[in-house]
Amino acid sequence: MSEPLGIFGGTFDPVHYGHLRLAEESIERLALGGIRWIPAGNPPHRDTPQVTAAQRLAMVLRSTADNPRFSVDASEVETAAPSYTVHTLERLRRELGNEQPLVLLVGADAFAGLAGWHRWRDIFALAHVAVSHRPGFPIDVAALPDALGEVFSSRHLAQVADLKAAPAGGIVTFAMTQLAISATQIRGLLAKAQSARYLLPDTVLDYISSHSLYRNS
Repeated sequence: MSEPLGIFGGTFDPVHYGHLRLAEESIERLALGGIRWIPAGNPPHRDTPQVTAAQRLAMVLRSTADNPRFSVDASEVETAAPSYTVHTLERLRRELGNEQPLVLLVGADAFAGLAGWHRWRDIFALAHVAVSHRPGFPIDVAALPDALGEVFSSRHLAQVADLKAAPAGGIVTFAMTQLAISATQIRGLLAKAQSARYLLPDTVLDYISSHSLYRNS
């Protein structure tokens, strides 16, 4: 089989160093062949982003351009349909076939709410799930909803090498460097005309400035 491909979706409103570090560390920790970034066009479970999908895509393209292991998928931005993860994975399966190992990257907080996602159980027929967490704070299975806790226990893989043994179906966890950066924080700083430098790449900051994004009206 090919090396596992990481799938990293999100609103990226805006993309920042926390996102980039997660993608970089997941390649190393999970022995991935690369990361496919998929900005959401119409995220169904969140408030409408402050900037357009095309602008969020442009920022992701700028932030990832210098890393050959990163690629950007614009498909969700180019459709008006809601960006449900299971639909994205079904599309990728049609494109990449049934043998390519896919690894969906999610944070611990997002994973804890997985049982509320659209057709969440079907995700495991389409991809593995890799859950990042803070160092020293592993996933607390007892705190998960019962149905999700059962799935976690039955699908947890002891070794990340097992991701390559099957195209989908497993769950792995890994600790990543904790960066206290959030898109909400960055939007708040920019709205007040305060500096967000060193929280996100200069190429993204330049784009935000040139397009007057995230400013209070």
